[in-house]
Amino acid sequence: MTKLLLATRNAKKLGELRRIVAAEGLSGLEVIGLADVPSFPEAPETAPDFEGNAVAKARDAVAATGLPSIADDSGIAVDALNGMPGVLSARWSGRHGDDEANLDLVLGQLRDVPDERRGAQFVCAAALVLPSGEETVVRGEWRGTLVRERRGTNGFGYDPIFRPDGESRTSAEMEPAEKDAVSHRGLALRLLVPALRDLG
Repeated sequence: MTKLLLATRNAKKLGELRRIVAAEGLSGLEVIGLADVPSFPEAPETAPDFEGNAVAKARDAVAATGLPSIADDSGIAVDALNGMPGVLSARWSGRHGDDEANLDLVLGQLRDVPDERRGAQFVCAAALVLPSGEETVVRGEWRGTLVRERRGTNGFGYDPIFRPDGESRTSAEMEPAEKDAVSHRGLALRLLVPALRDLG
């Protein structure tokens, strides 16, 4: 059984990758997270783009553990905010990972923006780095619009205000497996499947 490290402490991201590995029939791979390996110094996310942050995190994980490692960097790009928060999504309000404050800030910034100009997309860059030094970097995007108040309890981050194109529900109102099939992270992780097949 090959251990595959997903360089995250986010249980929901781990669950997502485990579901995709199972759904794609990738036997021989055991997905573990940062909580399952000895801790190591994690460099701050300083790249100007999602891809740069994802690759840096995956390289750090391989160097520290010797395991094939996947890292992702994801966020939301809001049209009316010129593509921001972008790579700053998790700390848009000034405190890293404060979902409620981040949501409040974006909703406040868009208060006077009419519905037809509330377009946005979730973006996920995922990087697979192998101990051999081989690197695969992919990107998934998920278009939608931002609603005016939170709806739903599934997901995390900006899910409660993001309504995907063609949907009446927000992504926080969708079932996890449903969301995996169409989301930015689901898309990016599935783009890594051909490389993951070779590992198993």
